Amino acid sequence: MIRSPHHEGEQAVQRRAGEGHPGWGSPMFDNTVQPGFAAFLREQRMLFLGAADADGAVWASVLTGTAGFVDTVDPHQVVVDAAPVPGDPLADAFTAPRDLGVLALDPRTIRRIRLSGVARRQGGRLRIATEQVLGNCPKYLQRRELVESDAPVGDAPAAVRHELGPRERQWIAEADTFFIASRAPGHGADASHRGGEPGFVTVEGPRRLSWPDYPGNSFYMTLGNLSLDAACGLLFLDWERGHTLQLTGRARIDWDPDHRAALPGALRRIEFDVERVVTIDRAVPHRWALTARSRFNPPPPASCAAP
Repeated sequence: MIRSPHHEGEQAVQRRAGEGHPGWGSPMFDNTVQPGFAAFLREQRMLFLGAADADGAVWASVLTGTAGFVDTVDPHQVVVDAAPVPGDPLADAFTAPRDLGVLALDPRTIRRIRLSGVARRQGGRLRIATEQVLGNCPKYLQRRELVESDAPVGDAPAAVRHELGPRERQWIAEADTFFIASRAPGHGADASHRGGEPGFVTVEGPRRLSWPDYPGNSFYMTLGNLSLDAACGLLFLDWERGHTLQLTGRARIDWDPDHRAALPGALRRIEFDVERVVTIDRAVPHRWALTARSRFNPPPPASCAAP
């Protein structure tokens, strides 16, 4: 099955933004993993996921492995030899078929592809039937080099909270990248990324974040989903230590031009209300070192994080 290139939420955001037209972007979408994409997937050591849990809360997550842990069975099926770690909110999500968005990102080359479909867990693996596959531009991606691939993973239980503590606020305030999960009823799930200079995400309080929405590919896959369903998940990765910070909550698109004017380079502002926070120390065995920030990154907002 191949999904329509742009659903009604994406089209509504495109119209309000004054971009796109009927049929625009359609040739870039397919449900087939082309040979070049398949080769790229086989080289990856991590995948970023977006899906809802059994209660409908949307989460972003990460899977890791050695090169080759992702492979294609055929042009419409991807198999991942990994599953979410214990304590991850999506650890039990795929016992039955579930909509899944996937972002494959190589920080070394800043190349990325996105796919979405339906996934089911088979033992310790995920099998994904693809419904939409496309390449993405490298804007706002920071370059990183892999400096360690088999660091010990932690065995402490996940820490679960309903608001951000001082550690999480500092983590977010210093981040240059996060991953975002969204979905739209009847249109599947999506995983994407947001990047900028450290400080581009504003911590407005223990249960509120905001960030600028910079110019992108104008498909509005994330914002289109959020216009239909505000449920949203964020993942902040501690690249140097392997810790993960996962948030679920609800997001809102702020179209106010006065708010946008305070954010260099932004077209809109996104607000996110935190409902749950999950922190897992040493969840990921990889350690990455920053080598260059994206030349597309605008300056961060002048406002600083809440204490």
